[in-house]
Amino acid sequence: MSVKIRRGNADDATFLAQVMMLASRGHLRRGVWDLIAGGSEATCLDYLRRLALAEPVSLCHYSSFIVAEHDGCPAAALCGFDPRAGGWQTLSDAMQSVQREIGWTQADEKASAARTAPVWQCTFDTLDGAWVIESVATIPEFRRRGLVDSLMAEILDSGRARGHRIAQLTILIGNLAAQRAYEKAGFRVTDEKRHPAFEAVLGAAGFMRMVREY
Repeated sequence: MSVKIRRGNADDATFLAQVMMLASRGHLRRGVWDLIAGGSEATCLDYLRRLALAEPVSLCHYSSFIVAEHDGCPAAALCGFDPRAGGWQTLSDAMQSVQREIGWTQADEKASAARTAPVWQCTFDTLDGAWVIESVATIPEFRRRGLVDSLMAEILDSGRARGHRIAQLTILIGNLAAQRAYEKAGFRVTDEKRHPAFEAVLGAAGFMRMVREY
């Protein structure tokens, strides 16, 4: 088995769309990106493919990701970012760019906001000084090969090199496989947020925050 870790590039956009969708779903049938994009799985993947290429460069841009190749095939990926360098606001701007590109109307934007409103009941602020890790996923046929372990070690080293004292990530409550994998990498659950409306739309009680100190 040959594993190579590299930076994402524009040719990865379709692959990274699948990674982002799978990461948001965790152990569930659908996730936050399904709610945002609406429609079919194909609609969601098209939205995310465009987002991976969109300006301004956001945490969902291909250049924010590192990719694990298994025998030359992109198999797993994740991103790490400093929220002080744009973070969630830049992502919002990139999403607006995608929505203009695909011709969303004001009604489409309102419908998306209504679908996702319960999610924001369970989100976390970023801890001071944290290096944030997002969109961690392996394509199903390449799972259980240690690819995320290799990616996690690389992205944690990147955060340390940038002077961060802690790393932070968020997972769905009940995603035990992900929780165990991150605990293996030194993360621990620090808090959680639950809301009935969140569970009604996604099927999980809410989100957990996990933190690792350097």
